[in-house]
Amino acid sequence: MPHDRHGSGNEDHRGPAAPDHGPPRVRRSRRKPRKKAPRFVAWGALGAVVAGGGGVAYAWHHLDGNIQGTDVDAALGHDRPARQRDGSMNILLLGSDSRAGTHGQYGRGVSGARADTAMVLHVDKTHEKASVVSIPRDTMVERPQCAQPHGGAAPGARQAMFNSSYQVGGPACTVKTVEKMSGVRMDHYLEVDFKGFQKLIDELGGVDITTREAIHDPNSGLSLTAGKHTLKGKQALALVRTRHGVGDGSDLGRIQLQQAFIKALIHRAETVDPLSDPTKSYSLADTATKTISADSDLASADKLLGLAEELRGIGPGHLDMVTMPVTYDARDAGRVKPMEQASKRVWSALRQDRAIPRSATEGSVGDRTDSPVSA
Repeated sequence: MPHDRHGSGNEDHRGPAAPDHGPPRVRRSRRKPRKKAPRFVAWGALGAVVAGGGGVAYAWHHLDGNIQGTDVDAALGHDRPARQRDGSMNILLLGSDSRAGTHGQYGRGVSGARADTAMVLHVDKTHEKASVVSIPRDTMVERPQCAQPHGGAAPGARQAMFNSSYQVGGPACTVKTVEKMSGVRMDHYLEVDFKGFQKLIDELGGVDITTREAIHDPNSGLSLTAGKHTLKGKQALALVRTRHGVGDGSDLGRIQLQQAFIKALIHRAETVDPLSDPTKSYSLADTATKTISADSDLASADKLLGLAEELRGIGPGHLDMVTMPVTYDARDAGRVKPMEQASKRVWSALRQDRAIPRSATEGSVGDRTDSPVSA
């Protein structure tokens, strides 16, 4: 039985794209404001406003200074897929591990830095629904030649592990690799450092999940019985990095855990009222902005707040999560390869701002088992 895809799962396609009105931009929501803040980056902003006076400017400036930015457009130039002009938006989400625990040092020659998690978030033109396509880190892909941060270029490779793109050329190279394999332009990228992620979950007070079966992975240190759990930072990080304790022991099982945890994290975020405790809210925003890196067009507290406002109506029930269709690599059992035709259907749906057809992932080895975790 295929693992659960959050959202309706139907194959109804929306109408044709809207006329060309210029590049995607952050638009204000048309619906009535909610009582609670949308997501992490909004909390500190509202807390600062409540504080009033000169503290607002200082706090805002401080949050801005936390966010690391990369000029992806300058690094990639003009040889890229066309922008979608219908109001939809594509964001590459990365989860990185610098090995040294030093946020922001990817792309600066730090040995071993890599993106262990990669997801393409497609926000539809109404900004009320979204699709997430997880890309297994062990996927063998054609990696393009990439500019290196301090000059020179990393050569391309016809067969390379997907996550090697980050290691040889930082986030810009990963964006370039995704765009080459998908034909979908990334409007933005957002990266979360795992060390900051752990602290953020602790400050949230933990995230509630339910395991359908026991999970034991000596490599990540995760050990959970079947049942309900509130995961604090260390356990949450172990969960999203676990691979040997679930499924076939590959990255495919870990992706299912990550997708389920994101749903649980959204549930937890929606329970936080920033006005009830401005000090805690600011602390959360401070941690969140220290944890996040982004493209230079998004690397400010103001831009992130605007994005959060745009995405606040997309709850777990309006989020369709799939894994890019893959099959095992006959030459290496520890690697997977994209299913060419099925993957084209997935990426085509995103380019056309349509729901991903359920049938596109039915034959994928990443879609064969249920996730052992639910929100």
